Amino acid sequence: MNTAATRPGTILLRVGLLILLLVVSTWGAHEIRDALNLQVRPDNEQQVHRAITLGAVAYIGLLALPFVPGAEIGLAMLAGFGAAIAPLIYVCTVASMTLAFIVGRFLPIRALERLLSLLRLRRAAALVARAAPLSGDDRLAMLLQGQSGSVLRFALRHRYIALALAVNTPGNSIIGGGGGIMMLAGLSGIFSPVFTLLTVALAVSPVPFAVAFFGLRL
Repeated sequence: MNTAATRPGTILLRVGLLILLLVVSTWGAHEIRDALNLQVRPDNEQQVHRAITLGAVAYIGLLALPFVPGAEIGLAMLAGFGAAIAPLIYVCTVASMTLAFIVGRFLPIRALERLLSLLRLRRAAALVARAAPLSGDDRLAMLLQGQSGSVLRFALRHRYIALALAVNTPGNSIIGGGGGIMMLAGLSGIFSPVFTLLTVALAVSPVPFAVAFFGLRL
C-alpha cells in the first residue's frame, strides 16, 4: 500500500514544485544580472551601492542552489565594476560554496536514495542505501572496493582535486553547477569540512584574482 509520500500524485507535485523553483530562480538570476548593467556616475552612487548589495546577497543564495546559473551574477558584477569588486566576489563565492556544502552535510542521505529511486537509477540507489549507515571513512572504503585501476578510484583517492576541477569545469551546470556539486560533496560524507573549505578557496580564486591583480576585463 502506498503511503502519502510515495503516491504518484505526491511525487509529481514535489517534482513540479522543484522544477518551478529552479525556473523562478534561473529567471531571477538573469533579471539581477541585467539589473547590474549600470554605469557608475556621481549622481547614481547610492543606486550602485544598492545594486552591489543586492547582487552580492543574490549571488550567494542563487549560486548555492543546484542547477541555477548564479555564477552569471558574479560575472556581471566583475564585468560592470572591475577590479574594485573582485575581492567581494571572491568572498561571496567561497561563502556560497561553503553554504551549499553545509546544507549537504545536514541533508539526510536517504533523500538522495529516494531521488535516485524516483529517477529509476536502482543500482545507484542501492549503493546509497548501503552507504547510508556507514561513517565517512567506511563509505569511502566501500566506494573504493572493486574500483582497482579505474578512473573513479583515482578520482576518489584524489577527491579534493576532482572537486576543484568539477567546480571550475565550464558547463558544469548540467551536473548541478557549483552549488549542486558542493551540496552533493557535503551529502556524501567523505569530504572533510576544513580541507573542503581550503579546496574551494583555492579553486574559485583564479578569475577574481586575475581581475584584481592583472586588470582582466570580462
